[in-house]
Amino acid sequence: MLPISPHQKPGLYIHVPFCSTKCPYCDFYSVVSNRDKMEEYVTQTCLLLRSLPKEFPGFHPDTLYLGGGTPSILGEQRLLKLLNTAVSVFSIPANGEITLEANPGTVNPSMLNSLRQGGFNRISFGVQSADPNELAFLGRKHSVGESLQAIQWACRAGFPHISLDLMLGLANQTEASLSRSLDFCSSTPADHLSVYLLKIEPNTVFERRHIQDICPDEDEQANLYLGAVEGLEKRGFQQYEISNFARNGQYAVHNLKYWHGIEYLGVGPGAHSFWNGRRLSVPRDLKGYLSASSLSEIMKDEGEGGSLEEYLMLRLRLTEGIQAADLKLRFPSSECWEVLCRKALPFQKAGFLKISPDSDTGFIAFTPKGFLVSNQLIVGILP
Repeated sequence: MLPISPHQKPGLYIHVPFCSTKCPYCDFYSVVSNRDKMEEYVTQTCLLLRSLPKEFPGFHPDTLYLGGGTPSILGEQRLLKLLNTAVSVFSIPANGEITLEANPGTVNPSMLNSLRQGGFNRISFGVQSADPNELAFLGRKHSVGESLQAIQWACRAGFPHISLDLMLGLANQTEASLSRSLDFCSSTPADHLSVYLLKIEPNTVFERRHIQDICPDEDEQANLYLGAVEGLEKRGFQQYEISNFARNGQYAVHNLKYWHGIEYLGVGPGAHSFWNGRRLSVPRDLKGYLSASSLSEIMKDEGEGGSLEEYLMLRLRLTEGIQAADLKLRFPSSECWEVLCRKALPFQKAGFLKISPDSDTGFIAFTPKGFLVSNQLIVGILP
């Protein structure tokens, strides 16, 4: 079982909307970095963080995640100001997971030493590939050597947990080039990998260039994904979510909150939240964010969250799947377990999932093959 319970404390996410350049595949909200805007952003975010206890009574997070964008582009002083403000306002415990996303070319030994000493205990590097041609295709500015150097610096700085991002389904990517990337990652001290299939998102440079025409088709993508799952298992990384793998059980605790339906608040333009049964979002608008007097003033209500259907969909992202005992605990009045098992049975016979039907100890969980068509399977399984 993964280390999460329904009574887990919430998480805090801070979206840092700055990058040096916009990657051609990215649809996350970001703008080109500017020193004055970054200063203004940090000052405003600290003010909004201090106002959260009054706006959201009972919010006591035990994890903090700085994502983006490229959070590391802020530099150590601004990052530590954000961290220190969050820790002082919410009393985030010293052993709480505190994650920073970073690009390999934006860090140095002195910076990483300061960040580690300041309280960051997990760093996630956007490596994406260990093949120079694939990095060029993605528009990444770092080299394979810079990725290795950044990882080694983080290890020497004392970061106990290092995560790496990889991408699959790239133009001219082969099983051989993927294997080299897997070898690269497994040879480092990294204890966690996030492996994503490239998706051509609307309104990105890749969409406008019709990049999908030169990328692997669905069958080739499936082979790459299944090869990555098998290859990582052989290299000591256990899959625990559709795109996430951990060595020695070092799961991403903050991200597990999302998939287990635990509450969280997101600060920063483009950030999302789940609080008191509602899904909330901050508009993708840096100017509006910087002029807001409170977070709740600009938050949009995206509708109800935490429903049975949503819970089932999120849990099916995990390799442990839907656990009968957890389902009963979260939704004691629901009587859908037998229906779920009956509707899932045909997919088990096809090798897409595994079922243990016991009403107390049973589970329904996708196989790697099932993860590839998870959206279609969920439609067929949900009551």
